[in-house]
Amino acid sequence: MAAMAKDLSVSRIPRPFNAERGAETAALVPSVGGDGRKLIEGAAGCSPYLAGLIAKEADWLPEALADPDAAITATIDATDHALDDVPNDLRRAKRQVALLTALCDLGGAWPLETVTRHLTDFADAACGAALRDALRPLLIRGKIPGMDESDLDTACGITVLAMGKMGAGELNYSSDIDLICLFDEMRFDAQEFGEARMAFVKSVRKMCATLSDITAEGYVFRTDLRLRPDPSVTPVVLSMEAAERYYESLGRTWERAAYIKARACAGDITAGERFLHTLRPFVWRRHLDFAAVEDAHTMRVAIREHKKLTGPITLPGHDMKLGRGGIREIEFFTQTRQLIAGGRDESLRVRGTVEGLERLARANWVPQDIADAFADHYRFHRTVEHRVQMVRDAQTHALPKSDEEFDRLAAMMDRDVAELKKELRMRLEAVHAEADSFFAPVRGGPDPADAIDPAMLARWRTYPALRSERSAHLFDRIKPRLLGRLADLPRRAEALAALDGFLAGLPAGVQLFSLFDANPQLIDLLVDIVSTSPQLAQYLSRNASVLDAVIGGEFFAPWPGQSALAAGLIDKLEQERDYERQLDISRRWAREWHFGIGVHFLRGLIGAEEAGMQYADLAKATLAGLWPRVEAEFAAKHGTPPGRGAAILGMGSLGAGSLTATSDLDVIVIYDPEGAQQSEGRRPLPVQQYYARLTKALITAMTAQTAEGRLYEVDMRLRPSGNQGPVATSWAAFQTYQQNDAWLWEHMALCRANVIVGPAALGEEIEALRRSLIAAPRDRATVLAEVSAMRDRISAAKTPSGVWDAKIGPGRLQDIELLAQAGLLLSGSASRDTGDGLRALTALGLMPEEGGKTLRDTYALCQNMRLAAALLGADPLDPDTLGESGQMVLCRATGGETLEEAGQRALNAYNGAAAAIETALGREAWGRS
Repeated sequence: MAAMAKDLSVSRIPRPFNAERGAETAALVPSVGGDGRKLIEGAAGCSPYLAGLIAKEADWLPEALADPDAAITATIDATDHALDDVPNDLRRAKRQVALLTALCDLGGAWPLETVTRHLTDFADAACGAALRDALRPLLIRGKIPGMDESDLDTACGITVLAMGKMGAGELNYSSDIDLICLFDEMRFDAQEFGEARMAFVKSVRKMCATLSDITAEGYVFRTDLRLRPDPSVTPVVLSMEAAERYYESLGRTWERAAYIKARACAGDITAGERFLHTLRPFVWRRHLDFAAVEDAHTMRVAIREHKKLTGPITLPGHDMKLGRGGIREIEFFTQTRQLIAGGRDESLRVRGTVEGLERLARANWVPQDIADAFADHYRFHRTVEHRVQMVRDAQTHALPKSDEEFDRLAAMMDRDVAELKKELRMRLEAVHAEADSFFAPVRGGPDPADAIDPAMLARWRTYPALRSERSAHLFDRIKPRLLGRLADLPRRAEALAALDGFLAGLPAGVQLFSLFDANPQLIDLLVDIVSTSPQLAQYLSRNASVLDAVIGGEFFAPWPGQSALAAGLIDKLEQERDYERQLDISRRWAREWHFGIGVHFLRGLIGAEEAGMQYADLAKATLAGLWPRVEAEFAAKHGTPPGRGAAILGMGSLGAGSLTATSDLDVIVIYDPEGAQQSEGRRPLPVQQYYARLTKALITAMTAQTAEGRLYEVDMRLRPSGNQGPVATSWAAFQTYQQNDAWLWEHMALCRANVIVGPAALGEEIEALRRSLIAAPRDRATVLAEVSAMRDRISAAKTPSGVWDAKIGPGRLQDIELLAQAGLLLSGSASRDTGDGLRALTALGLMPEEGGKTLRDTYALCQNMRLAAALLGADPLDPDTLGESGQMVLCRATGGETLEEAGQRALNAYNGAAAAIETALGREAWGRS
């Protein structure tokens, strides 16, 4: 027996709390002696549950203890291949696994990581066996379309995702298992989908019953499927497509955190891993995502309040998992930091808590001493949790409430009760203190004076950029100027919140703080942004690395132009093969350029006309870079575009080359099938359907809310027949419509149209058609009468919201553009410029030079105001909500010294422009030829 004890590597032995029961139980396995017998006596003497397991497995136990590693491997392997009486086989295996892991844990033969790994491996095998057992009868009866028993190895496309501790390989001793069950809808035709889903729902329910029902043989695992998307209304198994749509549009921070540990554990492992790969952009944000801190803190508070775990740490009944200083605190601490930085640093994307702490320390996100301390606390907490659960196989995490049960726990750990309580309190308080220093409570209240307070300043010291002595010293030097500037702002609470996000997002501070110290104007830039533009401030708070370009000088480099921008985006996209990642890359790339344009305009480095052109260049480059990726992704399923392909025609402000920070993109997709009837691919489509779906794929690529946000909203109402027509128009139909059926306003809209991307020959033909339509002879009276009627319709439908609404109303942006388009059409000019259209009216004798100048000046003023409104986060503008910095931007946009003067200047400009427009339209009405 001495050899057995050596093989078992017993390093500690629990004291039998009930010595009589321990001795009686050990007598059931007389062949086990020495330390092995003492271990059995201690385990059974402390745990009625283990005593019962030993009694049931007395014949199996001696051989298992002789070589526990081989025994656990054999049991798990047999579970994985269970075929006959699967429910009972799994329950017998569970007894053996529970008994052997408990004895090896109590005796110190296996460290915590080995214990939890074996428990997890058994859970994986049990899930796989239960799922196959549930599917087999349905396959035999032909209830799963297109499948037979050969598909059991991949569970007919069902994948089981292990979540939580099971996903991380950290299953605790009496844990339930959190699962999400999905199926690969791509394995079924559309008409088979409903039948397959019905069969899969039955299978998953039977799998869960096999695992969790309590029978004479016990149970395997309590099973929880509530982590799936919207569990109150969704079936127990979802299609992967439905799950992906949910996470893209509705996924929350706690679900992102849950997927850090997610792992395909049973069924179609390949499909499960593929699904998890598609969710990477949802889980791992490319920016330094400190918004996750507040979300995690909110979850901590909600859990405590729900479980009534508030108040000071008192040991009797304290929850070692959810209570203050408990396991969940350490997990939240680790996972939240992983969410913050894991988007940029892939080395942090690990499932295990201890491994996560090690990686965070290695990457300098957590000080090494804190990571080591938390790892030690975590192992201790989990060990205590296991002892509590082993007593009666209860799914509990609570410390004993009575002195007697605390004596039992101490005996199980072979510890003095007083020393154990002292260590428990010390560890719980240490974890809670460190976690709370990270999850600083969010202060409420409307008083802006509360924004700059000692608690927030103290929290800044915990950020990575301020941990070193040198960076803290540098920050102290710039802090007076920074806080001084913030304290003077009317909306300082909002500005401080944005500044807090900026500081939290910095991975290091020495270089940047040194730069701020040497170049105080950069502090002014930072404060200008966070105090003036909510749009730019929000971006900066989550993308602090954009200041790298400011530091390096690239930020102020000359504008590269549309072609260079498009080439840069294409190069970035070609380096990534995954389509979802390409969509995220395009969003990050576009936002960085978007941010630069906004800052340049905000600080007066560029004017409204130049900013509008740059926003338009960026939008065109985005379309030009992304369109080939959309085509390639679509072609992989349905074949290359039939005929000559499709071109994207930019309309409105996009075509004219002048957008704002928040503009939609007006486009028309025109395709030329050249006689082709359908595509040639894996799933060929009729031509019209092909291009309609391809266009919808483009819209999705531009508008979908991914982990990186949206690119643009897309408006296709300017296509032939508007919303009633097909989303993509054939070249032949477009020509016929424009030449025979189009309204005058549609030809006016073509004055601003511009082919953005597509086959060169097709683009040239579209442009030739546009020019020919514009050059066609027009009756002046008819055109100007129609413009007058359009103005009346617009006026009846929409009224300006006030003097700061620069778009809608007489003499404002839309009104001037409408008249300018009439001028281009009447002159037959192919120019897309509003100024050229106004000059054409003068050349035609419809407007005096003075009136043309009034309209051009007013148009420039309106553009300035619209660009300012988009950046200031209000359209139309409300000066009372802008604060001092925002009001200054508005004054600069209008040329006024004061807000009152700015409003009067705008009103005077509108009135002068409206009079000039009325004059131009009125002269024609008077019969001028």
